Amino acid sequence: MWLGAHIGIAEGLPEAVVTGHEIGCEAIQIFSKSPQMWGSAPIDPAVAQAFQEAVRREGLHSCAVHQSYLPNLASPKKALLTRSRKTFVDELRRAEQLAVPALIFHPGAHIGEGVEAGLRRIVESIDWAVGETPGLACRALLENAAGQGSTLGSTFEELAWVLDHVGDRKRVGVAIDTCHLFASGVDFRTDEQYAAMIAHLDATVGLRDVLAFHLNDSKGPLGSKVDRHENIGKGGLGLDGFRGLVNDARWASTPGYLETPLGSDGYGAYQQDLRTLRSLITRAPPRAPKGRRTAPHRVPASAP
Repeated sequence: MWLGAHIGIAEGLPEAVVTGHEIGCEAIQIFSKSPQMWGSAPIDPAVAQAFQEAVRREGLHSCAVHQSYLPNLASPKKALLTRSRKTFVDELRRAEQLAVPALIFHPGAHIGEGVEAGLRRIVESIDWAVGETPGLACRALLENAAGQGSTLGSTFEELAWVLDHVGDRKRVGVAIDTCHLFASGVDFRTDEQYAAMIAHLDATVGLRDVLAFHLNDSKGPLGSKVDRHENIGKGGLGLDGFRGLVNDARWASTPGYLETPLGSDGYGAYQQDLRTLRSLITRAPPRAPKGRRTAPHRVPASAP
């Protein structure tokens, strides 16, 4: 697994790449704009090119953009749904401009209309966005939810339903958050539990469409439905919750991004969490099995 973290962009997009490399990341996740705002100024083409050049220069294996927090692609409220869809399209285009292969997004919440209605609206939202962005290589990755409130996507079956019903499955995939998975009630801390979880994931979503992980411990206990991240080994998952993932050859070329709490020492907590994860690896990094789809950073043909 390519181990990395979510890096802030306050100092600039290219600078986030440099920071990620300096703290030991093999891959980074970023926001392409403020996560608390609907709109943002367009990305300057020169900045986008500098970002791409930094990724090549620093040797990162992969990158992802995480969508901002405001959109709800399952909303029954017409005005909010329209705004969410337009923002989703904008974020796809921004990720494409950066040559980032994946936009990770929260599927949304049905707000009382029911799971089936909410899932159908997510499919409709994705299909609309795909229609507005023909030819984009960036894939939209649904992130599994912890199961709080009316959020959707807390089960593999719900994620698979969306993938199975969108018009162009090649434009979508899944990102698995370990904290959310544990909080939703899935235990994968022992070898047997991990194997059962992977088998279930393969039978529903399909391993080929799992293109990223968020590696977070959980402040809440198993099945708490509480989305509160903890540093690696210090929460309910403990170290055993990550051994299977970092030693599984099927994820050799899949990025795993930390979103764990940071302290007053900047990214010091990330550095410790990366060291902890790497200490769990018990064998040399394996080659990716044939047939696995990976999501490396794309470099446009026009790039120097």
